[in-house]
Amino acid sequence: MRLEGKRALVTGGSRGIGAAIARRLAVDGADVAITYAASGDAAAGVVADIEALGRKAIAIAADNRDAAAVEAAVSQTAATLGGIDILVNNAGIFIAAPVDELSLDDWDATMAVNLRAAFVAVRAVLPHMGEGGRIIAIGSNLALQAPSPGLAAYSASKAGIAMLHQALARDLAPRGITVNTVNPGSTDTDMNPADGEHAADQIALTALGRFGTAQDIASAVTYLASPEARSVTGTSLLVDSGANA
Repeated sequence: MRLEGKRALVTGGSRGIGAAIARRLAVDGADVAITYAASGDAAAGVVADIEALGRKAIAIAADNRDAAAVEAAVSQTAATLGGIDILVNNAGIFIAAPVDELSLDDWDATMAVNLRAAFVAVRAVLPHMGEGGRIIAIGSNLALQAPSPGLAAYSASKAGIAMLHQALARDLAPRGITVNTVNPGSTDTDMNPADGEHAADQIALTALGRFGTAQDIASAVTYLASPEARSVTGTSLLVDSGANA
């Protein structure tokens, strides 16, 4: 219950890593709001799980492509939960294609969802977040290296996430707010299952010889959100089974 009394917003929290983060924050005591773009039923399931723990929960439809929708989701979260102590910038998309096949629309969508929306959310949350606040981004180990072709847009967006949040750590330190990034590697979710078509190639890149789990990422996030991490800011934490070792 190290997060008891805290109020969190997780963008893209209806499934996969985002859902695991939302549930774990609630297990550790926080009330949680999540946003979702399309998975309304899945979002309702996450809310039900959180409420079953005795926490407050709300799901808000908000497409990260729409800056106004992101800002409205932050405002609704603050109004419903009474403030925001933890922001997890998790929502993202993955578009892979060689550069000569990558359209400008693909590039713009990747940057809008993965990078611009995180900046929008941080700006919107600051009036509702006081000293001791936590801002945590979900990046990728592909921000540090691109082990296969077709990753230009995605890797660039996630490298931007890491540097955006590193820079924000300096901006927000005087307010007592820490800012960090968690960089997952291959993680077993419905979008990238550990027994999927491309899993063997990904596993071969890891030192530990396995995919991570969404719960592994959630554990890293809840550590950074906790009082124990009060001196950790401006850093990126790799949780990638040693793929970048």
